[in-house]
Amino acid sequence: MSEKLQKVLANSGHGSRREIETMIRDGRISVNGQIAILGDRIDVNQSIKVRIDGHLVNLRSNEDAWCRVLLYYKPEGELCTQRDPEGRPTVFARLPKIRGCRWIAVGRLDINTSGLMLFTTDGELANRLMHPRHEVEREYAVRVFGELTDEKLKSLRTGIQLEDGPAAFKKLVYAGGEGINQWFNVTLTEGRNREVRRLWEAVDIQVSRLIRIRYGDISLPKGLPRGGWQELHLNEINYLRQLVGLPVESTSKIVANKDRKRVKASQVRRAVKRQTQRAMNKVSQRAKR
Repeated sequence: MSEKLQKVLANSGHGSRREIETMIRDGRISVNGQIAILGDRIDVNQSIKVRIDGHLVNLRSNEDAWCRVLLYYKPEGELCTQRDPEGRPTVFARLPKIRGCRWIAVGRLDINTSGLMLFTTDGELANRLMHPRHEVEREYAVRVFGELTDEKLKSLRTGIQLEDGPAAFKKLVYAGGEGINQWFNVTLTEGRNREVRRLWEAVDIQVSRLIRIRYGDISLPKGLPRGGWQELHLNEINYLRQLVGLPVESTSKIVANKDRKRVKASQVRRAVKRQTQRAMNKVSQRAKR
């Protein structure tokens, strides 16, 4: 049974369907030596050779595809990009290496924002989770600085006109603090660029700390250090898939909780420390050159 080329590549973890359609339009993908066009369909078998930018890529049929999802605690100072020409640290540097596919970020956090990020090998899952039509909740803990009034809080709840359209917090709950430094938990259902910060700035309030603590019903685990990651279990993966109308998976790369040896927080912290030291050494070596 043949399938659309962009669907096969998305299932194989080479990007979202939208990203792959753009690659096809740009002539970056070939099938058995011929430049692909939108509408091409392929049958996944050993004889088919698909290349992206001249590099042969691995393909997986729907039956063979594993949907994997990682939860990552992004620290401040990391970029949400594969590579940075200035050599700054990126979120992908700490993720575990995998063969035959790649990690795809479900949305982004800006360099000064920390907290929960999801990565998956399923491009279609990533694309649907990011699409505003599915209204997947994102919750943030935010520390703000400035004089808050009831009128400003009402505006944040009812709606403010930003440069890219109206926006509002679905939920806005006071979480503590004194004086002009206060914490709030806020919830959005879309992921526009710097939306949380821009909403507060629109009422002349400065954001001094921003942490994403929840994506859908997946929360940032207590004890997971900044720069640490953990792989989601089958029931958590299927929750995300059902949330955006995708069929559930029947198998997982990791075993159930009761059979899985727990990794102590101290072990994760040591691994994060080693990775950070390696990244610093690379930056130091580049500077010496």
